[in-house]
Amino acid sequence: MNPTDEQQAAADAFQAGHHLALQAGAGTGKTTTLAQLAHATARRGRYLAYNRAIAQDARSRFPSTVSCKTAHALAYAAVGHRYTRRLNAPRRPAWQTGHALGITKAVRIGERDLSQKTLSNAVLRTVARFCHTADPTITRHHVPHLRGLEDRTLHAQLADHIVPFARKAWADLQHPDEGAVRFDHDHYLKIWALTSPKIDTDFLLLDEAQDTNPVVEQIFLDQRGHAQLVMVGDSAQVIYQWRDAKDVMAGFDGTQLALSQSFRFGPRLAEEANRWLTIAEAPIRLTGTESVPTELGPLDRPDAVLCRTNVGAMAQVMELLATGCRVALVGGGDSLRALALAAHDLKEGRRTTHPELILFPSWGELQDYAAHDPAGRDLQPLVDLVDTHGTDAILIAVAQLVPEQQAEVTVSTAHKAKGREWPRVKIADDFTPPKDSDQLDDTGRAVPGPIDDGEARLAYVAVTRTRHRLDIGGLSWIEDHPAGALPPSSRAGGGHL
Repeated sequence: MNPTDEQQAAADAFQAGHHLALQAGAGTGKTTTLAQLAHATARRGRYLAYNRAIAQDARSRFPSTVSCKTAHALAYAAVGHRYTRRLNAPRRPAWQTGHALGITKAVRIGERDLSQKTLSNAVLRTVARFCHTADPTITRHHVPHLRGLEDRTLHAQLADHIVPFARKAWADLQHPDEGAVRFDHDHYLKIWALTSPKIDTDFLLLDEAQDTNPVVEQIFLDQRGHAQLVMVGDSAQVIYQWRDAKDVMAGFDGTQLALSQSFRFGPRLAEEANRWLTIAEAPIRLTGTESVPTELGPLDRPDAVLCRTNVGAMAQVMELLATGCRVALVGGGDSLRALALAAHDLKEGRRTTHPELILFPSWGELQDYAAHDPAGRDLQPLVDLVDTHGTDAILIAVAQLVPEQQAEVTVSTAHKAKGREWPRVKIADDFTPPKDSDQLDDTGRAVPGPIDDGEARLAYVAVTRTRHRLDIGGLSWIEDHPAGALPPSSRAGGGHL
């Protein structure tokens, strides 16, 4: 294929030796562009992929002079192989690990009793969060916020108790042959990052840069002194902040270019994408491909239904199964099964180890929290679903899921749909509009509140997963929102930033 003007601008900047940040909108051929850059030079390069599947696919597209691996693969070759015995160790309950670290009794913080099991889970989650950062040591910043302990003072008390045990756990993980804490892949990646590694290469390509967590960002940026750095991603798809991902493109010191021509969909869908890009104040606007006639309108039988939450996905699965459809769920049903089992435990009067529900002693207390505490509103759909159908019906539904290749309809959260596309997509109804503000319009109706940037980015991801037809469904409220008007400038392409 002949490169577009934008792809040629990227090639020229790369050939000139510039460090390069390439904003690439949905369907604009970002990996293809990186491969074009690599094929145009005889220099040795490395391509850092977001996951193993992307790395494997990239190997068939890049020249032999470019090594395509994940950051974890590089870390394993450098230090991870020393921990093979621990990586293959059997799983053990968190409370056993906690007991080995010295967590032998419960503590009370505020009005909550934190069991040995809860404390042990919090310690292991603290270590996991630390491993995603560029920080040199574990501090209270890494301690997770627990449901029911949202108050800053209460969280500080929790952190004071957790941090010493988390540091002890991290010290345990430094031993290659044996230890109390189960060793996983993020541990050796962090251990490698703390050595300030040098990657031997002439240029380094970072794909899906918008989802790079700080530990990988640090490794990447530290190569600037000896390697040309090229990152490509879409700042408007930064939707994993809760996983400690951040947009490394925003402050990158280098030439900033863009790919705005989408080959996935046509002009009408590009307009819809631009509506959300404008709301999110994203640095790019898309142009659709005229020869791809993407439509917007109702769908009776979509190929995929995209949901805002796991609970929304659970509801969609049950609704579709009731019609006799063969249904698949992207990522499988483990997360839904875990939620249903946690709800079942609470309804039976038992505590659960599920991290979202771990502090609730009973289903009644969870119901009260979801109904009356502002921090618990997002749990109300789960409560409603369980109270309506019961946990047994949910578990039966999850057991009926089939592999995607056998399904008539695929259900996914918008988060898990990233990087995917389908011919016909429907947006589920759990993408709720923002709450009304205190202001009234000329007719006396309440003016809708502002749309959160993160919600606008998630909507952008959702609407750009389709090729042929989009049923905007649960996002149709945007038509009546003051921010929903499509400014004429949004129809323009990207180009230089």
